[in-house]
Amino acid sequence: MVDAFQTKAMETRLSIPIIYGIDAVHGHNNVKGAVIFPHNIGLGCTWNDTLVESAFHTTAVEVAGTGIHWTFAPCVAVPQDERWGRTYEGFGEIPEIVRRMSRAGIVGLQGNSLSQNTAIAACAKHYVGDVGTTNGIDQGNVQMNEAELRAIHLTPYVEAVEANVATVMVSFSSWNGQKMHGNHYLLTEVLKEELGFEGVVVSDMDGIHQLAGDYTSNVKESILAGIDMSMERTEYAAFISALKSLVNSGDIPIERINDAVSRILELKFKLGLFENPYADRSLADSVGCRAHRDIARQCVRESMVLLHKQNGVLPLNPNQGKILVASHG
Repeated sequence: MVDAFQTKAMETRLSIPIIYGIDAVHGHNNVKGAVIFPHNIGLGCTWNDTLVESAFHTTAVEVAGTGIHWTFAPCVAVPQDERWGRTYEGFGEIPEIVRRMSRAGIVGLQGNSLSQNTAIAACAKHYVGDVGTTNGIDQGNVQMNEAELRAIHLTPYVEAVEANVATVMVSFSSWNGQKMHGNHYLLTEVLKEELGFEGVVVSDMDGIHQLAGDYTSNVKESILAGIDMSMERTEYAAFISALKSLVNSGDIPIERINDAVSRILELKFKLGLFENPYADRSLADSVGCRAHRDIARQCVRESMVLLHKQNGVLPLNPNQGKILVASHG
């Protein structure tokens, strides 16, 4: 499938290859027969950086084996409220464990060089504070001062940038009422300028549609805020039209476009897509292989958590009624 898309790209005037991304977040989980790993919350429980790096490298090999060069992982969120229903996406509730495991995941995916045939581009997400929303509301509002935001939620991104993560995905959430997809301060001034992130900032799926204006003004706000690539599920033609119009009118300076395009092209060059745009089919047989499953089994073993028996809670009384079992990773 991806090779077919790539063939069409190769037939265009400049023959610029596409980069195709997928949510391979705990193994190549969209592909039949691929090895599946525990979610990040389980991997965090291992406290084993080396094992987590191996798990993510295994995922990279299987993703590359299907002709894909980019995964929207790892999620470097620091969950603070179980009512956010996707706490399993984070490695744990404290920045330390998230920092360690995020670096291991990025290194595992990207290897020593993105040009390696078994390396794919990683994506730290969702920038920033996605799991710090009030009452744990998904895509909600993070209500905290900047010092708290930096101490808890920005810390893993510092680690990710230092680990040379190739891309960063923007969160659907807001910070003190301002949508992240339009936040110039956090996307450009903090992430790109202060932290020195030189990769690609990508929107979440249809993320710019949640901004307050009409579609054209949303395109303008998001691109000026620092988004380099917009993930448009159905409105891609309208996005291209609006962006061209905004550039031609001077509402978006060509320098901003050049910056975004340079970042995207540089990533494609680093991945070797211009030289080798098609799938390395020699890797296909590795998908679901025994050696990869052995790594996954070890991840399962080390992610197990023992509960401490106290206050006579065990054995359970069958006549006690309903029992809630909950945990905080």
